[in-house]
This record gives sequence, C-alpha cells and structure tokens, in this order.
Amino acid sequence: MLTIGKHSFHSRLFLGTGKYPSFDIQKKAIEASETEVLTFAVRRMNIFEESQPNFLEQLDLTKYKLLPNTAGAKTAEEAVRIAKLAKASGLCDMVKVEVIGCDKSLLPDPIETLKASEMLLSEGFIVLPYTSDDVVLARRLEELGVHAIMPGASPIGSGKGILNPLNLKFIIEQSSVPVIIDAGIGSPKDAAFAMELGADGVLLNTAVSDAADPVKMAIAMKMAIEAGKLGFEAGRIREKNYGVASSPITGLVSS
Repeated sequence: MLTIGKHSFHSRLFLGTGKYPSFDIQKKAIEASETEVLTFAVRRMNIFEESQPNFLEQLDLTKYKLLPNTAGAKTAEEAVRIAKLAKASGLCDMVKVEVIGCDKSLLPDPIETLKASEMLLSEGFIVLPYTSDDVVLARRLEELGVHAIMPGASPIGSGKGILNPLNLKFIIEQSSVPVIIDAGIGSPKDAAFAMELGADGVLLNTAVSDAADPVKMAIAMKMAIEAGKLGFEAGRIREKNYGVASSPITGLVSS
C-alpha cells in the first residue's frame, strides 16, 4: 500500500491525461492501467465552463484520486494561484508542484519549486513537488514537510528513460516520504528499473498517450511497475564478473 498524506493507493502507477488521440482511447488506457491517481494540468482545462468538454466528464471519478498540477507556472506565486484554483473547484487537496525554469529543457526551477512548496504547505495542501534529480534539493523539500518527492528520470516527454540512476538511488535512500519517479519514462523497462531502484511509484504520460497502442502500453506499464516492485522486494542476486554454475558441482555421477 502506498500512502501519501491521508491518501492510500494499491496501484503505484500515476497516469497523466494529456495528448491522447481521443477521449475514447484515453478512457480505455486509463481503465486498462488500473491506476488510482490521474494528474492533469489545471491551466489546460476549463474546469468551470460546462460547455467545454474535458476528460473529467468521460470517467467515473469515484474510482480515481485527482492530482492537479501547476504546469505552466514560472514562479512560486503562479503555482500557488493555480493550486488554489484547483482546490476551489473541489477537485482534490493534493497538488503536484511544477514550476518550469527552462523553456528549452523543461527542467524545473529549484528555487521557485522550494518556495511554492513552502507556501502551499502553509495553506494545508498535500504537496508533491516535481524536481530534477538533485539530491540536496530533495532533502530540503522533505525538511519543509512535503508529502512525496517526484524527481525526473529525464526531461519531460523525452522518453530517454533513467539517465542518472545513482542520484535517484541517493534520493530514495535518504527519503522518509514516498519517492515517485516522474518524467522521461519511455518504455516498460524504464518503469521497472525505477521500481527496482526502490522507488515507491512512477508517474508517466507521454509513454502511454503517444504509444502506437496506448491501451496495450498502459497494461505493459502496469505490469512493469508491479514486476519492478516485486523484484526490489525480492532482492536481486549479486553481479559477478565470471560465469557461475547454476547447479551444484559436487556429487556428480562419474563417467
């Protein structure tokens, strides 16, 4: 069971909701993934305008916990305004803090992310900041009191997978709050690897929504995360430089 703040989840796959070919495929992929958490950019949805269709209308929202994010924010103040808008609409008291500091790489701004997280914590939000794989920043965010850390595997939407497993491992080892690997996941092997590092979950979007078959990919990601978690808990064998017989070499029948 994964617990973040007052919320608990069986699934460790957090799924984004953008860029699907159609609402129908989006709905089928979400259902196939068996996710319990859906994230979306508040600024890209008109959540107060009934005449504008959005994915919320296509789903049974009793099955999911919504995780609005502050994508599009460039400053802490913007992120806080967006988060308050989502909360005012009654969506959820959880928020993914996303403050982008570089338009080209889409890497997060560490200073504004720290400020926004502190401000939102003071407002009573359950705060999940999206960060780079900065080990020290992750520790500082946890010291503030955030409810989970969400370091990126690689730049958003790049599909490059995990570029710096060592830093992610350091973040996981030092954290007493859940660590959700977020951004850059490209394939099921990336998701499995994240879980094998000891992550508590994976958040992804493009890897599913841009796949040739989003529904099949959603299933693959679900299974990869489950396999990676089991593998981490089971404990992998020690790597060796040379081959080692898998069967005992004593007591062999002589020729």
